[in-house]
Parts: sequence; structure tokens; C-alpha cells
Amino acid sequence: MRRPFVAGNWKMFKTVAEARVLITELLPGLTAIQGVEIVLCPPFTSILPVAALLEGTAIGVGSQNMHWEASGAYTGEIAPPMLAEFCKYVIIGHSERRAYFGETDASVNRKVKAAIEHGLVPIMCVGETLAENEAGITNEVVTRQIKEGLNGVEAQFIGSMVIAYEPVWAIGTGRAATADGANAVIADIIRALLAQIYGGEKSELVRILYGGSVKASNAVEFFRYADIDGALVGGASLKASEFIAIVKAAAN
Repeated sequence: MRRPFVAGNWKMFKTVAEARVLITELLPGLTAIQGVEIVLCPPFTSILPVAALLEGTAIGVGSQNMHWEASGAYTGEIAPPMLAEFCKYVIIGHSERRAYFGETDASVNRKVKAAIEHGLVPIMCVGETLAENEAGITNEVVTRQIKEGLNGVEAQFIGSMVIAYEPVWAIGTGRAATADGANAVIADIIRALLAQIYGGEKSELVRILYGGSVKASNAVEFFRYADIDGALVGGASLKASEFIAIVKAAAN
């Protein structure tokens, strides 16, 4: 039985002062929920204060990105060992990173392998654009992203990874995929492909999330499906009542 997983991606929101306020609003509700792995991914500047506030709780801390090198002359970048001091998780290959900052399947692959090497849990994002969806090539796009993103990742590590299916056309638009459609991609494409690559037993260990305009009002629909193991939540993770309600839906 895979443990439900809900991560909040705060994106480029919340100063340190605002992050502290949000954590104090979240903690009473989140700490009362059992049976769900909860992760908060603030901006780099808030990782340390958020980690300090979450110390002693079961809530994890994640980063929204990282470089693949352990150190070097990469101005403005953050290395895996720097994150590993305070984080357990790292989001890799989010569609906004791919669209605005030149992330490719190859760079995603390098980051995934670097995260594993440094003891971080990658939350690897995949998903098709609206044009790709309307052209009927979702299968082709997601298959390529999975194969190239996991190229060279050994079977012994795959079970600890998290994969997030995020149709690009649903992120920040308020237009979520249908629960049935999301489940079809997750079960029939992603988990089926993982079974081909790593075997059925290993594929059943991988938690696969849905992301893209997840809200308290639609979370229950997504979590009804056994192959949807949780959510990578964007805008709704910035509102304490919304995020708590989503985590409760995952618990139920």
C-alpha cells in the first residue's frame, strides 16, 4: 500500500516573514492529519526558517529546483549538498522550469541522478502542453519524458522516487484535468511504462501524483483513483485552509 503524498509548491511567493505566518496557520491542521506524507517546498530564501519551524514534526521540506553539480562556478545556482542539509525532497523538471528556464529531459535526468546521489528524494515532473494534448500525442510526450528523465536510474532507487503528472495546460489556469483523464495517464502510461522498465513489483512502489489546479473542491475526485497517490499543489498550497483540506482528502 503506497502512502499518500501531498507536496505544496510555493513557487515564487512568500517572503520569510510571510512564510512564517503561513507555517503557523498550517501547523495545527496538518499535524492532526495521519497517514499522509506532507512536504512543503518554499523559495530558497525561506527553506532554513521553514525547516526550523517544522523541526520535530513529520512534515518534510523540499526545494523547487537545484543544479546537478555538487559545487562549482555556477553563479546563482544551488547545489545538492547545500539542500541536503535542510531538505529531504527536491522538485525537478517542473513545467515552468522547462518553459521559462530551458530545462530539458537531459538536464532533468542529470538532476534526478544528482539528487539520488546526495540522498534527496526527486519529485520528477512530466506532462504535455495544450497543443500536444490536442494533437493526441500525450502518450508520446509523457513516455519520452519518463524514459529520458530516468535514463540510467537503477532499479534499486526507483521505489523511493516520486513522479508528478502535471499537464502543462492545467497549471495555474484553473482548468484541471478530469480525474478520469489524469488516472488514465498515470495508470496506463506512466505506471505501465515503469513496469516495462523496472518490472511490475518496482513500479507498484512508485508514488505518482497529479498536479495542475488541484483545489479542496476537486481533490476528492482525484484521490478516488488508486493509481493517483496524491498531489503536487501550487496556488492552493499558499492558502492554509485549502491546503489542509487537500491533505485531509488524501488521508481519507
